[in-house]
Amino acid sequence: MIRLIFVALFVVLFLIIGIPVLGIEWLIGKVSKKTMDYSSLRLVQWAFNMIIKLAGIELTVIGEENISEGPVLYIGNHRSFFDIVITYARCKNLTGYIAKKEMLSIPLLRTWMKRLYCLFLDRENPKEGLKTILQAIDYVKHGISICIFPEGTRNKNKDELELLPFHEGSFKIASKSGCAIIPMAMNNTAEIFEAHMPKIKSTHVVLEYGKPIYVKELSKEDQKHLGTYTQNIIYEMLEKNKSLI
Repeated sequence: MIRLIFVALFVVLFLIIGIPVLGIEWLIGKVSKKTMDYSSLRLVQWAFNMIIKLAGIELTVIGEENISEGPVLYIGNHRSFFDIVITYARCKNLTGYIAKKEMLSIPLLRTWMKRLYCLFLDRENPKEGLKTILQAIDYVKHGISICIFPEGTRNKNKDELELLPFHEGSFKIASKSGCAIIPMAMNNTAEIFEAHMPKIKSTHVVLEYGKPIYVKELSKEDQKHLGTYTQNIIYEMLEKNKSLI
C-alpha cells in the first residue's frame, strides 16, 4: 500500500501545483506555441518518470531505434493504467493519446490532456468516433504522433497473449495520413497494479517497439485487415518477450 499512497500523493500534488504552471505555459504559448508544447511534454514526462520510480517499475526497452522520424501512429496492447505512463514517458516528439470520453469528467487532468493533444473517443456514438479519428488524422498531418490501444478497452484476460480484437477503424489514422505504424508490445504491466488492486507491486516490464509498418508497402489483403496484421506482430513480440520477465 505504501507505493500506492506515494503515487497517489504525487499525482494529487502535481495536479495542484500544475494549476499555476498551466497559466505559465499559456503565457509561454503566447510567445511561442512550439516552446509551450514541448515544455508541457517534457514536464509531464518528468512526472510520469517519477511515477515509474515510485511504483518500483523495472523497465526493459527493446527496439526504440525502430521509431521512425516524423509523426507516427503508435499501436499497443492494453492491460494496465500504467501502459500510458510507461509509453508516454518515452515519446520523443509531441504525441496525443486517444482516450475514452469519460476522462473528460476528471478536472485538471483533462486540461493537461487537452494541452498535450489527447483526443476523447465516444465509443457509443459512431459519428463522434469518426470525428475523433478525423481530428487524429489532421494532427498527424501537422506533425503530431498519435497513440491508440485498438482493443478498445483494458484487456482483463488472465493470459496476456489472449488479445482482444483490434478495431480496424483505428488504423485509418495511418492509411489516410500516410504515417508509419509503430507496434508496441508490453509484457507484465497488469502485474504493477491491476492483478492485485489496491496494491502497487514492484514489477519488471518489457516494452518493445516493432519495426515501422508502412501501409502502402503491404499487400492489398493486409491493407484491408491492418488490425489483424498489426495484432499478429504484437502477439509475436509478446510471446518472444515473455521469457524475459
